[in-house]
Amino acid sequence: MTLRPAAALLALAVPVVLSAQARPSVRDLGIKVGILPAGPLDAITDVAGVEVGQVTLDNHKNIHTGVTAILPHAGNMFRHKVAGAVFVGNAFGKLMGSTQIRELGRIETPILLTSTLNVPRVADALLTYMLSLPGNEHVVSINPVVGETNDGYLNDIRARPVGEKQVFAAIERARGGPVAEGAVGAGAGTVAFGFKGGIGTASRRLPSNLGGYTVGVLVQTNFGGILDIDGAPVGLELGRYYLKNQLARRPSRPADSPDGSCMIVVATDAPVGSRNLRRMAARAMDGLARTGSAFSNGSGDYAIAFSTVPPYAPTPRLRNAAMSPLFLAVIEATQEAIYNSLFKAVTTTGNGHTVEALPLRRTEAILRRYHVIQ
Repeated sequence: MTLRPAAALLALAVPVVLSAQARPSVRDLGIKVGILPAGPLDAITDVAGVEVGQVTLDNHKNIHTGVTAILPHAGNMFRHKVAGAVFVGNAFGKLMGSTQIRELGRIETPILLTSTLNVPRVADALLTYMLSLPGNEHVVSINPVVGETNDGYLNDIRARPVGEKQVFAAIERARGGPVAEGAVGAGAGTVAFGFKGGIGTASRRLPSNLGGYTVGVLVQTNFGGILDIDGAPVGLELGRYYLKNQLARRPSRPADSPDGSCMIVVATDAPVGSRNLRRMAARAMDGLARTGSAFSNGSGDYAIAFSTVPPYAPTPRLRNAAMSPLFLAVIEATQEAIYNSLFKAVTTTGNGHTVEALPLRRTEAILRRYHVIQ
C-alpha cells in the first residue's frame, strides 16, 4: 500500500467520473500480438510492486482530462530511488524531469501523466506530495517526473482543471491489480488514429530459461498515422488514416492531423541498469511503429523505463547479450497496449467535437478477413 502523506493533505475530495469498461481488450477478441506470453493481468502491474492510480475529470461538456500515476513501488521514492532511463522518439512534448533521469539514471518520484498545459500544476502538486512524506522533512531538491499529451480537441485545455486534489487522489488510489483502460485518467480526452485514444496497458513474461522476467507497459495514446493491427490495414479499410484527404486533393480537417504525442512507460523486474533501460525504452518506439504511427513533426513520442530491482542491490546486472528477449517483450507489450487503448475507449463528445470509438464489429470483420483472428 502506498506510503501516505500528512493527514491534513488526505482530506481533499475530488470529483471522479470513470468511463465504461464494457468494451473488450484485444485478447478478449482472440488477437494474440507477438509470440511471448502475457502476464496474468496483461498489465504493467504484472511487474511485482508496480501500482497505478487514476483520476478522470468529465463534465460531459468541455472537460475530458485527468491524471494517471505510475508508482514503481509503494514506498518513499525519494529515499528509495529506482534505476530509470528516457528515450525520445520525437521531442515535440513536455516531459518534465527527463534531463536528470538521463544524467543520473535514477527516478525519485511517481511518474505522472496528464494534459499538456497541466504539466506545471501537476508537477507542483507532486512536489507538495513528496515533501510531505515522512523522512523528507529536510529535502531541498526533488525531480518530479510528469509527461503529457495534448487533449485540446476534446478538452478545454486552457482550463487546466487537474491540480493538487486530483494528483493526491491518483497517487493515493494507486494499487496493483487490474488497470482501467480507454478514456480514463490522462487518456480521457485523447485521440489516436482518428479514433478515441486513451490509456492502454499490456505485459510480457519471459519463460524461466530466459530468466523468467516480466515487462509491463502503459501508454497514453494521442497520435496519428495509418492504423495497422497485427498486419491488418485497419485504418485503410475503415477509410480513416493520415493524408487520406490530401492524397485525394480534398480539404483536410483538424481531426486528420497525426500530431499529438504518445507517452510510454516501461517497467521490468529484470536486474538492468540505466544504460540497458534506455535500450529497452528505445524498443518501445518499435512497438509504436508496428501500430502505424506517423511519427509526425508535432508528435512528442517518449518512453520512460525503470527496473524495480533496487539500484544498489547485490544482484548482478544482466549482460548485453541477455537483453534481446527483453527488447522483444517491450516491443510486443507496447504494441498491444496501444491497441488496448483504442479497443477500450468509448465515443466521447467534448469541446464542440465528437470522436468515435474504434468500431469493433467492423474492425473484427477486417481482422477475420486478414486472418488475424479465426
